[in-house]
Amino acid sequence: MAKRKRLTPPVAQDVAHAPEMKGMFTAAPAGQVPVSHRNGLAPSTISRTAPIADMAGAAAAQAALEEVSAELSAARAEGRLIHKLRTIDVDPAHLMRDRVEIDAEDLRTLMTSIRTRGQQTPIEVLETGPDRYGLISGWRRLAALARLHEETEDPQFAYVQALIRRPLNAHEAYVAMVEENEVRIGLSYYERAQIVARTVEAGVYPNTKKALQTLFASASRAKRSKIKSFLPIVEKLSSVLSHPAAIGERFGLDLAKHLEDAEAVASLRATLQAGLDAGPAPTAEAEQALIAQVLGDAPETTVPATRSARSDIPKGEDIAPGLRMVRSRSRLSLIGPGVTDALEDRLRMLLSES
Repeated sequence: MAKRKRLTPPVAQDVAHAPEMKGMFTAAPAGQVPVSHRNGLAPSTISRTAPIADMAGAAAAQAALEEVSAELSAARAEGRLIHKLRTIDVDPAHLMRDRVEIDAEDLRTLMTSIRTRGQQTPIEVLETGPDRYGLISGWRRLAALARLHEETEDPQFAYVQALIRRPLNAHEAYVAMVEENEVRIGLSYYERAQIVARTVEAGVYPNTKKALQTLFASASRAKRSKIKSFLPIVEKLSSVLSHPAAIGERFGLDLAKHLEDAEAVASLRATLQAGLDAGPAPTAEAEQALIAQVLGDAPETTVPATRSARSDIPKGEDIAPGLRMVRSRSRLSLIGPGVTDALEDRLRMLLSES
C-alpha cells in the first residue's frame, strides 16, 4: 500500500523580506494621481475631475449668463429697465405739455413725499442725444426733484429714476404723456383741448379730429365731444386767460357757445386784456366772475377793466366748499370745482319741484 505524502502548511515568511509588489499607483488622496517630475524633483499630485461633469457645469453657467444678458437687453429695449439720470440732462419742454399749471400745494406735498420716502415712480423719457433725454411723462416729479435740489443742495435730489422709452414716432410719445396724466391726475377740459390744438399746430396730427381720436382713444365719444367744445376757448382766449385750467365743465361749455359770436369774442378779449394790463393777474374766481359779467351784458360795447372798474366786479358768495355763487344783473352763476353733474341734477330736481 502506497504511503500518502503529508502536506505541511507553508511557513510564513518575514514581511520585511517579502517580495515587493508594485501597483499602478502609489498611495494618494482620493481623486488625485501622483506624478513624478524629472530632474530628481519630488513627486507631486494633480487634481483629476470628471471631464463630463466639468463640461456640463460650464455649459449650465454659460446658459444662465446668456439668459440674464438676454433679459437685460430685452428690458432695456422695451423700456422696462430703470435708469438713474441727472435731472439737468432731462429736457422738460421736449414735448408740448398738456398740463397748463401745477398747484403749489400739490407740488409741496409731492416734495415732502419724495424727501421722506424717495421717488416711488419713475418718469418716462426718450433719448435725444448722448446723455440727453426728453421728458415724456412725469413733469411734476421732475419739477419736485429739481426744487428739492435747489432748496437743500442734497446730491440725492440731483438724480431722477427714469424709464427710457423708444416711441416709434411723436404720436406714441404724446399718447403716452396724455394717458399717464389721465390715469394719475385727470386733466381739465381746457388742458385736454389745448394739447389737441397744439399738436395739430405742430403738424403731429393733420386735424383736430385725428388728434382727438388718437390722444383720447380710450375716452368715450361724449368726453371727446366736450373736449372739442373747449377748442374755441383755447383758440380765441388762451393768450388773455390767467387761469384757464380752472374753468369747469359747465362754465366752459357755456362760454364756448358765446364764442360763436365774433362781437362777444372781441369784447371778452378786450376786457380780459385790459384787466391784465391794469395790474396783477386776477384770481381764478375773479377772472370767471369777470367773464360772467361780460357775457351777462349785451356785448355791444367793451366793458372797461381799469383798476376802478375791476373793483366793481361782483365778488360773489361762497355757499359751499368749492362753490361760489355770482350774480350779474339777470344772470346767476355758480363757479368753482364744486360745479359737477351731480350738482346739476340736484338743482334740476329742486327747481322742478318748486
